[in-house]
Amino acid sequence: MSLIHDKIYPLMPVDIQNLMISVYGYKWRQRRFGPKFTLFLKEVKEREYFTFEQWHVYQKEKLRRILVHAYTNVPFYQKKYTSAGINLSDLKNFELTDLKHLPFLEKDELRTYGTTSLLSSKLSKGIFISSSGSTGTPTRIFIPQYFHQQWTALMEARVRNWAGVTKDTPRGMIGGRRILPEYHSKGPYYRYNYFEKQTYFSAYHLSPVTVSNYLKGFFDNSVKYLTGYAMSIFLLAKFTAEKELAAPKLKAVITSSEKLTEEMRKTIEEVFHCKAFDSYSGCEACGLISETPEGVLVVAPDAGVMEFVNSDGKYVNPGESGEIISTGVLNYDQPLIRYRIGDIAKLSSDQSPVAGRELVRIDEIEGRIEDFVITRDGRSMVRFHSLYVDIPGLKAGQLVQKDYDHFILNLVIEKKVYNRLQSEKTLKKRLESQVGTVHLEYNYPEKLPVNGNGKIRTVVSEIR
Repeated sequence: MSLIHDKIYPLMPVDIQNLMISVYGYKWRQRRFGPKFTLFLKEVKEREYFTFEQWHVYQKEKLRRILVHAYTNVPFYQKKYTSAGINLSDLKNFELTDLKHLPFLEKDELRTYGTTSLLSSKLSKGIFISSSGSTGTPTRIFIPQYFHQQWTALMEARVRNWAGVTKDTPRGMIGGRRILPEYHSKGPYYRYNYFEKQTYFSAYHLSPVTVSNYLKGFFDNSVKYLTGYAMSIFLLAKFTAEKELAAPKLKAVITSSEKLTEEMRKTIEEVFHCKAFDSYSGCEACGLISETPEGVLVVAPDAGVMEFVNSDGKYVNPGESGEIISTGVLNYDQPLIRYRIGDIAKLSSDQSPVAGRELVRIDEIEGRIEDFVITRDGRSMVRFHSLYVDIPGLKAGQLVQKDYDHFILNLVIEKKVYNRLQSEKTLKKRLESQVGTVHLEYNYPEKLPVNGNGKIRTVVSEIR
């Protein structure tokens, strides 16, 4: 698909691009909603009203199985756990409270060993998905076919169904895929995936001038709900309100990838006349937080075991914020055990059941706010993580906008692997394909700068 997308797709007329996207969508639909999806969905729904005790037993069993498998079949864990004095007998008798004694899986380790010793020796049929992570740290996540269907069933039951929609409801999506070849495209700013009833909107062309064309895509394709980047959806709603344009009445808006603030939620709900639902996971797919029909964020225990720890690695109490540590219990081909995602969440002081569902409550998911870039032609965009994907030796990146046409990239690199000349050429080409011709400077700090709250902002704009 890469060669076709990069070389052929941009040359095609819109109708042919829609056809190409639909063929791609058909393949993905077959993969996600394969023969085991219906069974997995049934099982997820049967667990929805488990008691806390039932969830404890369920997670303990799942955790033991994947730990034993990892020790036996995944070289990375066998070496790491043996070095830590952990043996197979310990893992066979593992309790949830023992998790704190296992070493963390760091992002650098996943980046370095994700395609080698972190893979099971009994590898299933699957594909690698590239992710840059929240600070541009490139990782390769292996998604086996059985796991893809399990994860899709979780998303159907705990995200879409809770929002009042299904996989068959016509949807809109604002995401990071480059569906328009160039930043200066004259539109339309969306493409249609027939087999998934999906209208995919560009995240890179939003402006007060183009917003009417985005809305046309909703009406032309009968979009009933919208998913995607929280900030992009907010900007779409904001521009719609400012221009006093008519927006469709949707069934739901489901946001991800960034923090959904109360201001953003209010604007989105007012413009699209529906409830907005927040969600949190990531392409690593080793943990899920989603919003119930009652508007409460909860952890999905069958997606993985989530821990919340302070700077000393100790568990935080209800009402406190902690770093999210996730252990996936579904992906046996690339197990992620005690993975440090790098995000922060605040546990709710109220841990009572939510409409009969005994699930851990979350007040908010913190640390995912970033600035948006404003171009000279008035477009606003977020999520520049695709700049950093598949650049050898690039560990993390931060984009700083000094002026409309002036940017700085702060890059943390592995000097022995990083090819400076080639990488800078690639980075500039990628950035200019999104924002237009710019003056781009490169800095190479030992680590990315943090703000006053000790957090890294991956996109910083000094334009106000």
